[in-house]
Amino acid sequence: MIPAALMEALRQRYAEPQRHYHTWAHIEALLEHYRRWVRYLNRPGPVLWALYWHDAIYDPKSKDNEEKSAQLLEREAAGHLSPHDIDFAVVMIRATATHTVPEGLSAQDTEDLALFLDMDLSILGAPEPIYDRYEQDIRAEYAFVPEEAYRAGRGAILTGFLSRPRLYFTDIAHAEWDASARSNLARAVRALEQGS
Repeated sequence: MIPAALMEALRQRYAEPQRHYHTWAHIEALLEHYRRWVRYLNRPGPVLWALYWHDAIYDPKSKDNEEKSAQLLEREAAGHLSPHDIDFAVVMIRATATHTVPEGLSAQDTEDLALFLDMDLSILGAPEPIYDRYEQDIRAEYAFVPEEAYRAGRGAILTGFLSRPRLYFTDIAHAEWDASARSNLARAVRALEQGS
């Protein structure tokens, strides 16, 4: 169980004014997937902590949000989670920086991390209106970036995802979201190229 005081502090973090997508609503969306798929997890405890903390620090102008979020979890989970589980939760949060599964983990931890990353990218496969709102919210978070630079940078990120042989690591997420995610991404890339 995550102590109520820690949860309240997290809610305050996720309510910061610079956030439009990376809010508590994002956490609640991931919690729905977590509850649905928890039976597939080998170590649900650290996955849950990573889920709550993975965007705890979010400054769109910063390049080390994931690292700072991981360090925050290390501090705040101490005494509530075993060191072994804290270490794994921290690995999961750091992995969201590149959305790749690092080498050197056990087979079970690799499976859990893959599913955690897939849940974090569930938005890509959301119904069109929800995905379009996500793109608007990301643009709002990067409002300080000039339009042309934003279109180029965002386009490169989305094209990078599209070029992956598989967007989702796990079979369950791949089956559920891959087709709609590719459709959403292709549509968003076209819109960025057209300046709309």
